[in-house]
Amino acid sequence: MKGLKMKRLSLLPALLLAAVIPAGTQTMAQTQTNGSAAPPAPPVAKKVPRTSEVHGVKLSDDYFWMRDKKNPEVISYLEAENAYTDAMMKGTAELQERLYKEMLARIKETDTNVPWPLGGYLYYTRTEQGKQYPVYARRRGTMEAPEQVLLDLNEMAKGHSFMAVGDFDVTSDTNLLAYTTDETGYREYSLYVKDLRTGAATKIAERVSSVAWAGDDKTLFYVVDHPVNKNPYQLYKHTLGQTGADQLVYEEKDEMFGIGVERSRSRGYLFLTSASHTTSEVRYLPADKPGEAWRVLLPRESGHEYYVDHHGDRFYIRTNEKNARNFKLVSAPVSDPKRENWKEVIPHRPGVMLGGVEFFKDFYVVSERGNATPVLKIYDFKTNKATDIAVPEPVYNISMSTNREYDTDKVRYSYQSFITPASTYDYDVKTGKSELLKQTPVLGGYDPTLYKSERVYATAADGTKVPISLVYKKDLKLDGSRPLLLQAYGSYGIPSNVTFSSNRLSLIDRGVVYATAHIRGGGDLGKEWHDQGKMMSKKNTFTDFIAAAEYLTKAGYTSKERLVITGGSAGGLLMGAVTNMRPDLFKAVVAYVPFVDVINTELDDTLPLTAGEWEEWGNPIKSKENFEYMLSYSPYDNVAAKDYPNMLVKTSLNDSQVGFHEPTKWVAKLRSMKTDKNTLLLKVNMGAGHGGASGRYDALRETAFDYAYILTQMGITQ
Repeated sequence: MKGLKMKRLSLLPALLLAAVIPAGTQTMAQTQTNGSAAPPAPPVAKKVPRTSEVHGVKLSDDYFWMRDKKNPEVISYLEAENAYTDAMMKGTAELQERLYKEMLARIKETDTNVPWPLGGYLYYTRTEQGKQYPVYARRRGTMEAPEQVLLDLNEMAKGHSFMAVGDFDVTSDTNLLAYTTDETGYREYSLYVKDLRTGAATKIAERVSSVAWAGDDKTLFYVVDHPVNKNPYQLYKHTLGQTGADQLVYEEKDEMFGIGVERSRSRGYLFLTSASHTTSEVRYLPADKPGEAWRVLLPRESGHEYYVDHHGDRFYIRTNEKNARNFKLVSAPVSDPKRENWKEVIPHRPGVMLGGVEFFKDFYVVSERGNATPVLKIYDFKTNKATDIAVPEPVYNISMSTNREYDTDKVRYSYQSFITPASTYDYDVKTGKSELLKQTPVLGGYDPTLYKSERVYATAADGTKVPISLVYKKDLKLDGSRPLLLQAYGSYGIPSNVTFSSNRLSLIDRGVVYATAHIRGGGDLGKEWHDQGKMMSKKNTFTDFIAAAEYLTKAGYTSKERLVITGGSAGGLLMGAVTNMRPDLFKAVVAYVPFVDVINTELDDTLPLTAGEWEEWGNPIKSKENFEYMLSYSPYDNVAAKDYPNMLVKTSLNDSQVGFHEPTKWVAKLRSMKTDKNTLLLKVNMGAGHGGASGRYDALRETAFDYAYILTQMGITQ
C-alpha cells in the first residue's frame, strides 16, 4: 500500500499532460518555465457518459473508461496524477529524506530471523545491508554448519519491478523444495520445484495459490486460480518424472467457493478445503496414499463452517454448527468421521472466538480472542489441562509463529505491542516457561518507558462500546492540542491487531497520538462483532468509526483540526464512506488501495473476488434490497457537491484485489464535484500490487512519503 518514488516532472512528455488537462489551463511545466509561484493545476479527467439500469435505478458513470489499463490514455492520466502529486509534495522533499534516514537508522539492515527446525535442518531468512530482499537458507543441525542458500530473492528479482515468495514447502526427505513466486504484484504465482541436491529448478505451473507434498516425496498437489476471476478452483496432482499433463483431481464449480490444499503437521493427512465466506467443506486423503480418491468429511451445508486437523487416530474439527457462532472444537475417529461420531472437546463460549487450533504429538494450542484481546492456551492431551501463555501488558498481540515439527516440547510464538517490538519466544510445555529467542532490534537507543499504551471505549449510537487502542509519548495532556492518526479496518471478521512499528516512532516522537479503532465488521470481539458490521448492517462499521473519532476529540486526545484518518483496502472503503458522511470531522484522509466503487465492482462477477464477496457485502445483482443498501453507502456513488478534507489516495497498477480504476475514478469524480480548495492527491505505484513495493528500501521510501504528507497536514514540518 505504497506509492512511487518522486519523479521529475521534466521527464514527462508534454502530450501526456495534454491528454488530461483542459485547454487554457497552465500546466506544471509552464509554471516552472515562467517562474510563477502559482501551484500546479491538477489533472482533469475526461468524462465519457455511461448509463445502466439496475432494479429500476439508473446509474451513471462518467469514468468507467478508466478500467482499461491497456488504454494508453488511461496510463497517461495515471502518470499525470503522479506528476501532479510529486509537484504538490515537492516542498516536503527534505522532510521525506529526514524521515527515511531516521527510519532506516532504527533497522538492523544485516540480520537473521530465528531459525526453525525441520527434518534435521534449521531454516531461516536473512537480509544484507543494501539489498532489497531476503535470502532463504538452511544449515544442517546447527547454525555453525555451512550455509545452503535455497532462494536468493535479490538474484530472482533482477529484471523485475516486484518479487514475492508465496508457498515454501520442503519434502519429508528434505531433498526437494516447492515454492511459488509473484513477479508483478498481481498475485499470479508460478510454481517451481527445486532439487536441493543439485540446485536445479523446474517450473511446474502458473497461477498457483497453494501446494502440498504427499508422503512419497514425489507427488505434489497444487491449486490453480481461475484465469479471469482469480478464484482458486482446480486441484492438480503432479508426479515427478511423469510425462504428460498433470492430473486434474478436483474442480470447484461454485464461484462463491475457493479451495486450498495443505498437509497436517502430523504429516498423516492432506486436506482440501472448499470455503465461501459462510460455508465450508473438507476433503481428506491419507498422505501416504496419493493415488486414492479424496473423501468428503461432511458435505457442505449453507451457513456451516468447519475446518479439520489430524492427531493420532482422530480428526479434530473446529465447527460453528448448532448455534456455536464463535466455534467449538469436536473430534471424530479417522475410520468413520461422520457427524454422529463427533465428540465435543471445547464447548462454544459466547463472547470468545475460537480462532484456531494447532496440533502436536502431546498437546495442542488454541488461539482465542475476546474483547479485542488474543490468548494462546496450551492443552495437554493426557490431562486435558489448559494453560494460558502469560503476557506482560494489557494491550498486546500474541500469535503462533513457525512451528513445523510435530514431535516437540516447544511452542514457538510471537509477541508484540504498541510499545514492545516483535519478539519470538519458545514456550516449554513441560516447565511452563517462555524463553525469549529474539526481539527485533530497534537501533538508536529506543526506550519503551517513554511511551504509554492504553485502551479506551467510545459509545456508538446504539449503545455499543467500541474499543480503541492508543499509544503516545508520555505526559499527554487531554487538552486537544496533540495531533492524532486514527486507523481502522472493520471487514471480513479480520481483527485489527495491536502491533509494533519502529517506523511509527517517527510520528509518535513528534507528538502524534496513534490510535486503532476496533470497529464492528472486524473480528476483534468474535463472529457476532463481524456479523454486526456486514451485509445489511455494514453501516455500523462507519458509524462506529465516527463515534471513535468524536470520542477522541471530545476526550481531548486531539482536535478536528489535527485529526488524520487512514485505512486500506476494505479500510479504504471505510475512509470513503466516513468522508462522505462526516467530511467536517477530519483534517485529512489517507486511503490506501481503497475499495470505493462498491456497486460497479459487485455487479461484475468477472472481476477478481467479486462473487465470493457477495456474502460479505450483499449481492446487488439478485437482491434489490442489497443493491439499494449498498448504493446508499458506496463511496463512489455518494460523492456530492460539498467540501471535503485534504486527501491522499494511493493505488497500484497491478492490484488484483482492488482494481486501480476504483480509487482513480473516485479521485476524478471528487475533483469534478467537491466545492473546497483542499488538496486531493493520487499516487499510483506503476509496478506493484495490493501491498505496494516489494523491496524493503523502496517500501521505506514510500512510508517516508506517506508520513511527510500526514505530518504536514498536522502542522508538523520538521
